[in-house]
Amino acid sequence: MATGGVLVAIIGFALQAMISDVFSGIALNVERPFRIGDWIEMPQQNADGDVIDIALHTVKVQNFDKTITTIPTYKLINESYRNWRGMAESGGRRIKRAIHLDQNTLRFLTEQELADLRRFRLLRDYLDRKEQELRDWNAREMAGEDNPVNARRITNIGTFRAYVLAFLRTHPQINHEMTTLVRQLEPTPAGLPLEIYTFAATTQFAEYESIQSDIFDHLLAILPEFGLRVFQEPSGVDFARLSS
Repeated sequence: MATGGVLVAIIGFALQAMISDVFSGIALNVERPFRIGDWIEMPQQNADGDVIDIALHTVKVQNFDKTITTIPTYKLINESYRNWRGMAESGGRRIKRAIHLDQNTLRFLTEQELADLRRFRLLRDYLDRKEQELRDWNAREMAGEDNPVNARRITNIGTFRAYVLAFLRTHPQINHEMTTLVRQLEPTPAGLPLEIYTFAATTQFAEYESIQSDIFDHLLAILPEFGLRVFQEPSGVDFARLSS
């Protein structure tokens, strides 16, 4: 009798799973939350790639390492996943990465340094506007004061931020119809993060990575012109220099 009860329970579970799969498959075909060719990401199922088959009971995803993940349809109804179709159709892919600056290098710029920075075509308008703004403010608020500590002055980090923004806004491989901004994040023990938030004018993986790398190659290489340095944990070379 007990054996018969167990058998009935097993059959019941099997039928329940089958019915769940059938209804999930029907729901996917009606709602069409994704299509063949869409890039979906579902970490809990080890899926990150293109949908290659949508059947009644399963969906197959070819991952970027060319492995195939088979996902039961009910999982795609009951669990969360990311569909990158919106990004692919938008014409732009987001770049969101920070450069961590050594906070010991942040300072005010001297008059000579400001004059030298006018070599940068992208900074001339910014420096004209900023210097006029600060002259007006200091003339109004600094009446009778001659100590520079009470004056507003231009910083190397603010000038670099303005340079990065101008660089991105004139970059031919950035989608200029989408958001572009450069912002400081909260300081951390690993430096001051300066985040670049913009969109490459492509959704193709290889092109996107090339554009992103080229942008950061340039920004990291140009940092010394502003008297700035990237934060980096001390390495064996640093300790060797201290001991020499």
